[in-house]
Amino acid sequence: MGIDMSEAIRQLNQERGLSEELIHKTIEDMLLAAYRKCYGTDENAIVRFEDDGFVSILSRKKVVEHDDVYNPVDEIDLHEARELNPDADVGDELLVDVDTREFNRQSVQLAKQTAHQSIREIQKDSLHSEFKDKIGEIVIGYYQRERNGNIYVDLGKIEGILPKKYQSSRESYHVNDRIKALIKEVNKMPTGLQIVLSRTDPDFVRAIFELEVPEVYDDTVEIHKIVREAGYRTKLAVYSNRDDVDPVGACVGLKGVRIQAVIKELEGEKIDILKYDPDPRMFIKNALSPAEVKDVIIIDDKSKKALAVVSGSLLSVAIGKQGLNVRLANKLTDWMIDVKTEAQFDEMDIAAESRRAVSELFGDADTEEELSRISELPGVDAAVAQALLDNGIDYIEDFLDLSQEQLDAMENITAEQIEDLRKLIDESVEIIEEGEAEEYAQDEAETGGEDTAEEVECPECQVSFTLDAAGASGGAINCPHCGAELELSYEKEEGQEE
Repeated sequence: MGIDMSEAIRQLNQERGLSEELIHKTIEDMLLAAYRKCYGTDENAIVRFEDDGFVSILSRKKVVEHDDVYNPVDEIDLHEARELNPDADVGDELLVDVDTREFNRQSVQLAKQTAHQSIREIQKDSLHSEFKDKIGEIVIGYYQRERNGNIYVDLGKIEGILPKKYQSSRESYHVNDRIKALIKEVNKMPTGLQIVLSRTDPDFVRAIFELEVPEVYDDTVEIHKIVREAGYRTKLAVYSNRDDVDPVGACVGLKGVRIQAVIKELEGEKIDILKYDPDPRMFIKNALSPAEVKDVIIIDDKSKKALAVVSGSLLSVAIGKQGLNVRLANKLTDWMIDVKTEAQFDEMDIAAESRRAVSELFGDADTEEELSRISELPGVDAAVAQALLDNGIDYIEDFLDLSQEQLDAMENITAEQIEDLRKLIDESVEIIEEGEAEEYAQDEAETGGEDTAEEVECPECQVSFTLDAAGASGGAINCPHCGAELELSYEKEEGQEE
């Protein structure tokens, strides 16, 4: 006996948005569940859909002799079979229409539960497929309710959740308020589908710019990177794929109309738009905006450490409140940036590696360096230099003055490391002993830095005396003791001109 399901199919299609194929599958599962509950099996059951919207369930039965019917679920008496089909014979199979009114109460209840469960699963799968493709996109909903700080948003087909951690500190909402947010996650949960929204993600700002700036949407202007501390400040680096398009100007818009629309959506959050530059020095300069950077010095290219020099009046601007500006600049450029004023920079002892880089830049790479600090030694173990510094030893001279007992008493440094450091100092530093240094300084003072005066012996009185500057160049002089006239001459060195 068929059941008219045309109206139910139409309602499911219009109200739930289910396709006809999925609706047929749900009805089939429902009828088979009821049949199985009533007869203990559904292996011989067949569900048939008619074009007019009628649905029937049929039971496949084998025709047997009258006395051979042992299981009426899948066997039928020959006499009953010929009433349905006069040509039926023993051993044939017939499809017998099942009267659904014979289903007991438990079978009907199970059918309803199966239908509801199937519809929920179909809807969950359908919505999951739909929203999974929208991750990273903007969606608009309306405030429904709040629980434990989490806001539930009506998205039409489904309800989304805006967790407290993804809400900006600047924003507050009331019932029925319009909320624009980014779809961050789509999760299948036992209770249904969970759509997680966010208004703090940097990609939310990216999506807003795509809506407000046509050049960003069509990739004429591309966003290199966005960093953000929601509710306080956002920095984004942009560049243009066309020479005739200014990337920063395109994002700001005529009289700032585009950037103002973005700021309004972010409830007044500050936004810095800067130009991306492949040169790290220029990129760091730009990233520290709104401060004007006078110079950027690369301290260590491998570990990406740099020093930015600003005027004293702009130090607080470059660093930002609680270090926010320089912290965002670090994230944007992927460099560790230390900000100093010009006066602070002048007082700094730039590391040996940086000094060598500057010397090479100006063609002074061959100039011999005077090393004084342990940390300046080429190839020194940074851990050893830091351990000595922790023990109050910064200069090479101080290290060499330490006794063995003092070295043994030091913490976080081994005897092997000390010996390796000694060898490194011997290889890298020319050490002048104290006596030699004093004699050298005295000679320098007496001669004004010229070569030491020559001492000669008089052949007449055998008294030695020192030649003055005039006599050192050769010619006739008188002995200061006996007055004898002496003729001085020098042998010219090989290759010296006459």
